[in-house]
Amino acid sequence: MKKLGICIGLVCLTTLSAGIYGMVHDQVTYTISAEYFTKFKYEQFGFEPGGFGGHRPTVAIIGFLATWWFGLFIGSVFGVLGLVFIERARLVSVILRAVRLAFALTAIAGIAGFLYGRFSLIHTGVTWWLPENLMDKAAFITVGSIHNFGYAGGLLGLLSGTLYIVANRKGRISRHLPAPS
Repeated sequence: MKKLGICIGLVCLTTLSAGIYGMVHDQVTYTISAEYFTKFKYEQFGFEPGGFGGHRPTVAIIGFLATWWFGLFIGSVFGVLGLVFIERARLVSVILRAVRLAFALTAIAGIAGFLYGRFSLIHTGVTWWLPENLMDKAAFITVGSIHNFGYAGGLLGLLSGTLYIVANRKGRISRHLPAPS
């Protein structure tokens, strides 16, 4: 029963962490292209521009709402898989490593999305919908690429973390990785 409580706690932690990641992520991408939010995300989420006391707080709320659910999903999958561990300390250690792996891959994918958007996509054109009257089309496309790659990175993180947990359960890789700090 204690393992179940630990797993539920880890799911809550992962959900909150994903929401905070989204808040920070969207602050960075808002800096690159405010238009991505004012001409796309606000409408997508049904928000008035700056409706929560200004653009930055509104963007933070959008970031949280766009990512918390993925953290819940990742945490739930990792939590269920973690129940196979007998020792509670090992369960926590392996799950936290899997979560860090998932977040790292998501962040790396976002950086790759920036590079792809900034140095390739804006020159080759896009087939997505673009709002009319964009003042900085290149920045809008770059941020769209960052967001798309971020979700792909989340899926890659889910898969990699799942494989890490499964392989670690069998003892194949745990002795080769340093202990969590």
